[in-house]
Amino acid sequence: MTAAITAIGGYVPEDRLTNADLEKIVDTNDEWIRTRTGIEERRILRGPGKATSDLCVPVALEICKKRGISPEEIDCLIVATVTADMLFPATANIVCDKIGAKNAWGFDLSAACSGFLYALTTGAMYIESGRFKKVIVIGADKMSSIVDYSDRTTCVIFGDGGGGVLLEPNYEGFGVLDSILRSDGSGRTHLHMKGGGSLRPASNETVAAKEHYIYQEGQAVFKFAVKGMAEVSAELMERNNLTPDDISWLVPHQANKRIIDATVHRMGLSDDKVMVNIQRYGNTTAGTIPLCLWDWESKLKKGDNLVLAAFGGGFTWGATWVKWGY
Repeated sequence: MTAAITAIGGYVPEDRLTNADLEKIVDTNDEWIRTRTGIEERRILRGPGKATSDLCVPVALEICKKRGISPEEIDCLIVATVTADMLFPATANIVCDKIGAKNAWGFDLSAACSGFLYALTTGAMYIESGRFKKVIVIGADKMSSIVDYSDRTTCVIFGDGGGGVLLEPNYEGFGVLDSILRSDGSGRTHLHMKGGGSLRPASNETVAAKEHYIYQEGQAVFKFAVKGMAEVSAELMERNNLTPDDISWLVPHQANKRIIDATVHRMGLSDDKVMVNIQRYGNTTAGTIPLCLWDWESKLKKGDNLVLAAFGGGFTWGATWVKWGY
């Protein structure tokens, strides 16, 4: 028995923050942003009282509608995020309450940009154990809540959005077939948010020092990301005797177009086999991979081999082989 994806949902806010808008805020320009990242615009969740759960709710409801099920039929809901509504309760629990998933239990998973892959693999194991029949996995982040819009190195990269999938048992060989997941905590010095945890609880000092915003050493992260994401994707192919001809789609984390291109080259794929929507949404962290699946759903065919690949802060990275089930 495997865990197959049987429905997809996605959501991005209506408000757009374009490169032209950012030119008015920080010392940057459209050409610089596009040539270095590939991003043209990103979506921003605005309005009082809006949080990551508000990105997740439309995703979960779309999944239920597409599959023709009630939220009460969901057994478990996992939310991968680094921008939880609050430290506790879990955003997953809030989402379950908002959609009426009264019979589901859930939890949040924090692995930065690799969060969706970590959560997908975790959800698949619950299905494979035979204990649960319907598990929803969502990756979503309200990155605008932790971005310093006076820091031109990070504010051009991130946007808000989320996507998710429904996992169900499958006996025909479709679904999540293999994953290679890695982490290296020494990478925390290069990409982190220092304030807000038990190490640096919120205080006047941490707020004044802007410790509640993303900190990133761009060059160091780029170097690790290119190596990590490309090599783990190639390793996944080699381990499962998959050739470039066997792969229908690479679904890469949308962090930087140059990182995606390096992964494509290492895997020996052609550009027409790669899902890229970074130009429209930017880096939505845990939301990028499911948003790609959501955007490309109409092009996916039953039996397609997909490689999902990500690299995130911490460091976390990995690749997952999925055989499409519908």
